[in-house]
Amino acid sequence: MQLNNLRPAKGAVKKQAKRIGRGQGTGKGGTATRGHKGAKSRSGYSKKIGFEGGQMPLQRRVPKFGFTNINRKEYAGINLDRLQEMVDNGRIKDTITLEILVQNGLVGKNDLVKILGRGKLKAKLDVTVHKFTATAKEAIEKAGGKAVIL
Repeated sequence: MQLNNLRPAKGAVKKQAKRIGRGQGTGKGGTATRGHKGAKSRSGYSKKIGFEGGQMPLQRRVPKFGFTNINRKEYAGINLDRLQEMVDNGRIKDTITLEILVQNGLVGKNDLVKILGRGKLKAKLDVTVHKFTATAKEAIEKAGGKAVIL
């Protein structure tokens, strides 16, 4: 193999496309394959997102629906069975705070936390978070723990 007989791999080089808009003699001059008149033949044309050729676009045909409360508070929910699982694994001892939940990756550091009542809780836990459901609070206190609201 010498420099004078190097070739690209077969199929690696595509044949150059014919240059358009370079005069009548090329066969692709004049309208430069854009057809005659209309928005698509103009330079700078770009179709707007959702444009349907003048027909009323879908996002304007479909009615607005519902109501979004801008003051809504989103809570990250953690169930009792998840807390019991963490006690069984030895990841938490007897107190649960927001910092401990963040360290264990259950919630983000800026999340509001709500303890939910699914599952059984056998361990005695002192839980300090933002909110509890009635069943969760009852279950924690029944197991001998404390439910403290931040």
